[in-house]
Amino acid sequence: MSIDAITLGVIQAGLQQVCDEMDLSFSRAAFSPVIAEANDRSDGIYSAADGALIAQGAGGLPVFVGTMQYSTRTLIRMIEKGEVPAPRPGDIYIVNDPYLGGTHLMDVRFARPFYREGKIFCWLSNTGHWPDTGGSVPGGFSASATAVEQEGLRLPPVRLFKEGELDREIYSIICSNIRVADQRIGDVKAQAAALLVGEERLNALIDRYGDATVSAAIDDLRTRAATQMRAYIRDIPDGIYESVAIVDSDGVVNEPLEIRLAITSQGDELTFDFAGSSPPCRGPMNSVLATTHSSIYLAMRHIFPEVPISAGAFEPLNIIRPADTFLDAQYPRPVSGCAAEVSQRIAEAVFAALAEPLPERVTAAPAGTSGNFALGGNDPERDRDYVMYQISGGGYGGNYLHDGLSNGCSTIGISKAPPVEIMEQAFPVLFHQYALHEGSGGAGRMRGGFGLEYEVEVRRGQAQASFVMDHGRVGPQGALGGKEGGKNKVTVWRDGIAHIPDHFSKEQNIALNAGDRVHVRTPGGGGYGEPFERDPNLVLEDVRLGRYSVEEARELFGVVIVGPPLAADLTQTNKLRGPIVNEPSV
Repeated sequence: MSIDAITLGVIQAGLQQVCDEMDLSFSRAAFSPVIAEANDRSDGIYSAADGALIAQGAGGLPVFVGTMQYSTRTLIRMIEKGEVPAPRPGDIYIVNDPYLGGTHLMDVRFARPFYREGKIFCWLSNTGHWPDTGGSVPGGFSASATAVEQEGLRLPPVRLFKEGELDREIYSIICSNIRVADQRIGDVKAQAAALLVGEERLNALIDRYGDATVSAAIDDLRTRAATQMRAYIRDIPDGIYESVAIVDSDGVVNEPLEIRLAITSQGDELTFDFAGSSPPCRGPMNSVLATTHSSIYLAMRHIFPEVPISAGAFEPLNIIRPADTFLDAQYPRPVSGCAAEVSQRIAEAVFAALAEPLPERVTAAPAGTSGNFALGGNDPERDRDYVMYQISGGGYGGNYLHDGLSNGCSTIGISKAPPVEIMEQAFPVLFHQYALHEGSGGAGRMRGGFGLEYEVEVRRGQAQASFVMDHGRVGPQGALGGKEGGKNKVTVWRDGIAHIPDHFSKEQNIALNAGDRVHVRTPGGGGYGEPFERDPNLVLEDVRLGRYSVEEARELFGVVIVGPPLAADLTQTNKLRGPIVNEPSV
């Protein structure tokens, strides 16, 4: 069936709108701040034939673009094999098993078959980050787990809703294995309701244009996405482009893990090879295959944002399975750090490899950590337990035209830190500081953005703190001569004594009492281009705003500020080009 361009564009926007409304419904109805405020969730539409991505909400986490496709395909395959009961209208499957296309256990997926005239037309699916799924530490981020069972409850695909009714027996099993279980019903109903909204909106769209037209449009959009991606890849000179990205440690063995990537560009296809990367690790920084694939997809989405979100965009990307490395985790390897941390190191490796052939499109490395901080305890004033999960932003890398964004969301998504006021109302904590991590932007012709610095105090009762972060050993790497961004720094103050984790920003079950504080400084982005080529007036402006000190301006950028920064003349000593003196007063 031939579809004119206008109708195709309208249907494409309509499919996108269906997913956006699911996202909005999910966040508005959820109880947990990590979903309701931080938007750590995603909704999408997937093919009934092979689970391929049709559309995803613009407000959903990009890292889920590949994992939800993978898990939907796995579910379809298991149904076909009889390993999972066949669906009926109104059924909703729940699954969080990372080895079946998931991420970490806290990312819980729902999948609902969408019927037209008695046949499955497509699948509606979403993912929400539950603040706790059991395991050895509140929040699930066990920094020293050595098996997935220590990280929480692992759910294979089961029908949580049967013909529209919640299965109370399965739900009770789930609630018996997680913390703060009484609050999960709000998230469960919100997640299910979002799929119902999607069903209503998608029915309206198909009723307007017809089943055959919408089906043909979906096929056409997939083909066009592949064609567009191939056109961009053809602009990359044929060759092999290599990079290395470092994970601080696995949380158990205090040694760095290496992601070694070779990207082969040939014609209109790219091949990604991780041969030589570190072997499977003991701690929770292993990545399941679905997350490894999705990390590459989202990195390419950053580089070529013009390509529509569709399974077709992934077809020119050939990924060699990284067997026998920590990027292809097999049961029972722990994986709590794969989605939020390792995925961002993989994306960083892609950026670093393609910075040379695509200098006007690729940025220096961003902060590359979600800053996972979980705090669990009992609030004696309210006589109830709680689990607080905090994510935080960091600096983006500089690029060809601009400095990096400061305190931006993570590479893998658009999740934002919940407002401080919401956290203080929901949990017995008090934030003493919430500001930019000054000096953390990597030096370059275009400097990196600055990370975040915050300090939070436990006000009442006793609690346990756990961290799974990264970029504490080395900062985000610069590009084309730029310097690395500032490192992640965690300090825990207990009874006035500073405690710094041995693994930089990974540790679990740190006992805290009322009055104890947690101080975190997240990484800044890497710099882009030679630092001594930066406009001295831009350096002076950063110093005036307190982003760098006078000494840092001289050491990092070769800019000597004479007199008070607020009324200074500039001289610049450039080791490569000789001195530049007597700049006009600013």
